[in-house]
Amino acid sequence: MKAFQTIFRHLRSSKGFSVEPAPWVGFSTSSYSCGRKKKMNPYEAVDQERYSDLVQSVLSSRGHAQTPESLFEEDSLLYGPVSKCKLPKQDEEARVTGNWFPLFNPERSLEQNTSDTTVPLKIPLQRNKIPSVTRVLQQTMTSDQIFFLERWKQQMILELGEDGFAEYTSNIFLQGKRFHEALESILSPHKNVEERDENLLESGYIESVQHILKDVSRVRALESAVKHETLKYVGLLDCVAEYQGKLCVIDWKTSEKPKPSIRSTFDNPLQVVAYVGAINHDANYSFQVQCGLIVVAYKDGSPAHPHFMNTELCSRYWAKWLLRLEEYTKKEKKQNIQRPN
Repeated sequence: MKAFQTIFRHLRSSKGFSVEPAPWVGFSTSSYSCGRKKKMNPYEAVDQERYSDLVQSVLSSRGHAQTPESLFEEDSLLYGPVSKCKLPKQDEEARVTGNWFPLFNPERSLEQNTSDTTVPLKIPLQRNKIPSVTRVLQQTMTSDQIFFLERWKQQMILELGEDGFAEYTSNIFLQGKRFHEALESILSPHKNVEERDENLLESGYIESVQHILKDVSRVRALESAVKHETLKYVGLLDCVAEYQGKLCVIDWKTSEKPKPSIRSTFDNPLQVVAYVGAINHDANYSFQVQCGLIVVAYKDGSPAHPHFMNTELCSRYWAKWLLRLEEYTKKEKKQNIQRPN
């Protein structure tokens, strides 16, 4: 407005040039006319020269689109480098063992499985320095398994007391022993009915597995020892027999809680495949086994849960067993080095 008034006065004072002022002149760039009192803009009091560089940098940045790379660079400048957390432990299935050995014996024919066996094998377990399957699994439990096992133990001691818990574990062991004796009595073809202990046969565990026993036939081994000469471990398996026409290593288990899925049996599948691998490479056995079966029986007589392990599932658990065996071997070597002579 001031610039317009200056131009008007200059033109009016010029010679030979006459300008009659209009009755009213006004410019409006908004809803307010120039004739009204102009409000003070607070930004006019800002020292524009002082902040010209800031204004220019802000205006110039509008033309550049942000990219993921530029955003990461900006975050790095503002907040420092990204702190990456440690990756979770590699899954066992993705790991590869250094002591790989085949589960099945390519030199042993499957046709030998069709031969009849009148008396099941029962090879005694020789106690020596070679670790058992049970020991390997116990010594290589994960931290989570150890934690939950210890927590269960402490809860039971709190409820039963030290002596009560000792008696409880003793009874559990005794019940399992009698259950296996009863099954051996049932599955042994050479035992007479008179020789069988009726007290054992009338237990709830035996009632629980009745529907499983109907599908078990052609027993090859009972409570028999196995030894893997190459991988150096031993074990005592419960039974080798056909289940629904498939030759299996059968592992009989007792439980107070239902275990309807194979995952709920924890390390039992590893125990089964360890026996499968040992049988297939043990010279005491002429046949080859490709399947497994875990049977979980219940004291109240409710139907047992059978968990069948086909060839593919056995192969998957075999890879896990080899990892546990390798871990055990490394621990033993480390302890032997640290152990004084």
